[in-house]
Amino acid sequence: MDDVLRPLIVVGGSVVLTLLLGWATDRLLRKADERHHETPLWGLLRRARVPYQLLLCAVLLRASYDEARLLTSHDVAVGRVLTLVLIGSAAWMAIRIAAAVVETSYTRYASNHRERNPARVRRVRTQVTLIRRVVSAAVGVVAVAAMLLTFPAMRAAGASLLASAGILGIVAGVAAQSTLSNMFAGLQIAFGDMVRIGDTVVVDGEWGTVEEITLTFLTVRTWDERRITMPVSYFTSKPFENWSRGTPQMTGTVFWHVDHSAPLDAMRERLRDILRECPEWDGRAYNLTVTDTTPSTLEVRALVTAKDADDIWTVRVKVREQMMRFLADEHPYALPRVNTADAVLPPGTARESAPADGVPAARRLHTHPPRQPR
Repeated sequence: MDDVLRPLIVVGGSVVLTLLLGWATDRLLRKADERHHETPLWGLLRRARVPYQLLLCAVLLRASYDEARLLTSHDVAVGRVLTLVLIGSAAWMAIRIAAAVVETSYTRYASNHRERNPARVRRVRTQVTLIRRVVSAAVGVVAVAAMLLTFPAMRAAGASLLASAGILGIVAGVAAQSTLSNMFAGLQIAFGDMVRIGDTVVVDGEWGTVEEITLTFLTVRTWDERRITMPVSYFTSKPFENWSRGTPQMTGTVFWHVDHSAPLDAMRERLRDILRECPEWDGRAYNLTVTDTTPSTLEVRALVTAKDADDIWTVRVKVREQMMRFLADEHPYALPRVNTADAVLPPGTARESAPADGVPAARRLHTHPPRQPR
């Protein structure tokens, strides 16, 4: 009877105590989150309750397993498994706690600076994301190394691995040259403020918004919802357009080709009315000028402003469409026309009399005879 009750009490007690402590801790974090709405720290820490309970259970079982007297012939194997679980759950919980602290710090910073300096907020967001991933990778590597060191064979092989570290480092550096260059390029982008999450960029002729930045690749979401994944080394070795560099405010242009008799003053007044009715216009500036002329048309350019790249696109298309509708409805003579004239006969050529249909031959120089029915 003792052989049954002892393992049941030890294992069952460890599991029950783990559940009680986990429930109590989660309850305290929930109450703290309800009282302190100004910080998301307590709510984010609740995400670590699973690794926290797993760590508690592993610690309790590891400390009391000898008292259970269960599977005594496999004590070493069971103890090693519990140690591995303990190390893994501790690393998992450390990553969750670090992510909660970093995310809380960023949230506080963003809430204080989003209105005054949105570009700086995007830069900090990019840096925070990469730092969190670097920390997670470092903790994971340390945890895996600690797990391997629990095996005696691995400890014995450590000396030989350290002895050949120089040769292995050279081989690994040559083999992973592109990967390492991308990793250093990712750190350069994060702390060099070249491109940030949320920036509007133009790469390889594609216009889009930076959606994700990692240590090795960068994702751009285009205007038609496509995703372009590029190595981060591209942005450190090739030129690209960053429309959000500095301030996100932008100036856009709209061009029309109109007749020489187009009412420019009326077009300026109409442009002003269009912009006043357009919520995307930021009210900074607008202008309409003649930028070029041809024998048959005038080139008219309108300058408009908006707070970011998305709004400037909307302002441009609205101004272009409504101005053309205004000219077609109220000033149709201002639209481009192709001027034609009667053909001039060479001197000394007898002018033919008008035929029965009343159309002179000079005006039928480019006409074709009617097709004969088959």
